[in-house]
Amino acid sequence: MSELLIGYARVSTDEQDLTSQLDALQAMGVGGDRIYVDKGLTGTNRGRPGLREALAACRAGDTLVVTKLDRLARSVADAHAIVQELTRAEVKLNLGGSVHDPTDPVGKLLFTALAMVAEFEADLARMRTREGMKVAKAKGRLRGKQPKLNPRQEAHLVALHAAGEHTGAELAELFGVARSTVYRAVERATAANPGR
Repeated sequence: MSELLIGYARVSTDEQDLTSQLDALQAMGVGGDRIYVDKGLTGTNRGRPGLREALAACRAGDTLVVTKLDRLARSVADAHAIVQELTRAEVKLNLGGSVHDPTDPVGKLLFTALAMVAEFEADLARMRTREGMKVAKAKGRLRGKQPKLNPRQEAHLVALHAAGEHTGAELAELFGVARSTVYRAVERATAANPGR
């Protein structure tokens, strides 16, 4: 039986596009029917059905193909788990055109070094994100989710509700909000004035 190339592609959010990864995998010789994908899942998420399917499709002598290591794993622990699975199955790994045999000591070392770099890059990205949020918060730009109604609108909604002439659904439609927003506004007003 001939050796197969099995492709795997992943993007972290549903908004991101897989096209460049799919094109690169096909350029490396992977047939479109042998490419498995995960959309909206981070590399640290172990529950990646596309990756599970790709690994299950690999047989001894096959090669798992990914465009970059960070598409496969974002932590050393996850990379080690994947490489152990590939080693047990006698499957090679092609990272962007460079083939690594996980059963070979040099291949193992190189793969471990690449996994450490991928994890380091992920840690740096998280650190930059936290720093950016801290700076934005200090400058007053990071305020969280804005309320649907301003205080005046909320007071008017509560007054109309108290008058009893409108249902929650009618108030929601009138103010252009969800019914849950109406009920939360009424609950806040009731909690603030329990005697009324």
